[in-house]
Amino acid sequence: MRLTRPKLAVAGAVALLALTGCAADDTTDDASDAVPATATGSLEHIASEAGCDPNLTTDADEIRQATCKNTDGRFILATFATDRGQREWINGAKDYGGFYLVGRKWVAVGEQKVVAALRGQLGGTLEVGTDHSASHGATHSAHAG
Repeated sequence: MRLTRPKLAVAGAVALLALTGCAADDTTDDASDAVPATATGSLEHIASEAGCDPNLTTDADEIRQATCKNTDGRFILATFATDRGQREWINGAKDYGGFYLVGRKWVAVGEQKVVAALRGQLGGTLEVGTDHSASHGATHSAHAG
């Protein structure tokens, strides 16, 4: 199973690059301008830029987290006191799958279409969590016999 995870991560990264990087080459100049400079600021400021009224769920010194909803859908928005704290949180969260839009000391988590739309408002870098569905299927079929 450990051999499968790196292959899945590479496949996910390749698929993400195919969807994001290559798509810009095939579009007009208007689409290439669609990704703004990465947003910065407080959770409330970033939420405002994303067009949502944040519902704060965690308000601690090291992390502030809120649920948000805008016209594109629901997502989680979190801000962090340090870059290291942010990276540790993302690395732990990515084990659960999902789609992540990452900025400096902030992250938005949601469905792929929501995160892609947010990138047009907030900038940032897209990251994909680990997909465990393929390894579960292989495990089940190996035990079925």
